[in-house]
Amino acid sequence: MLALALIACAVLPGLSVSAEGPSIPPVSRVEVVLDNQYKTQVPALTEAFAQAGMTNVHFQFVKRGQPPQNIGLGREVPADKAREAIRLAVKYNLGVGILLPERLFPPRFVTIASTIFDDTVEYPIDESTLARLQDPGLTNEEFHRLYRELTTTPKELPGRY
Repeated sequence: MLALALIACAVLPGLSVSAEGPSIPPVSRVEVVLDNQYKTQVPALTEAFAQAGMTNVHFQFVKRGQPPQNIGLGREVPADKAREAIRLAVKYNLGVGILLPERLFPPRFVTIASTIFDDTVEYPIDESTLARLQDPGLTNEEFHRLYRELTTTPKELPGRY
């Protein structure tokens, strides 16, 4: 039986067997909406996200206007990957001015410039608050505690709500 397992490992090196089970990526999916000017740069964009450790990236492009400057992170996205997502959002979407609550997303999901949310779930932030989230000294727990704090404060909604 051991010999059979060794042969299987030699023949199928792409499969990993461990006591902990299959490897789970830190970020399961990234959805990004960008300005139409980036439509011809998908390979470079894909490479930029891959270098940041996010390989399952799906891009959409708006035909007119600027996508919203928002970002949404799932509750299990590691702090280092969240900071990378913020960095990439600032680079390719001209900034991050709105946070979307993590309760809206699967645990390891990232969205940048999503167009499907309205002002009832958008939490505006300023540059100094964004800098607090980008602090490399924050642990995963500290990062998500701060993120939740910034996206769960009661909001006063406009009159129609």
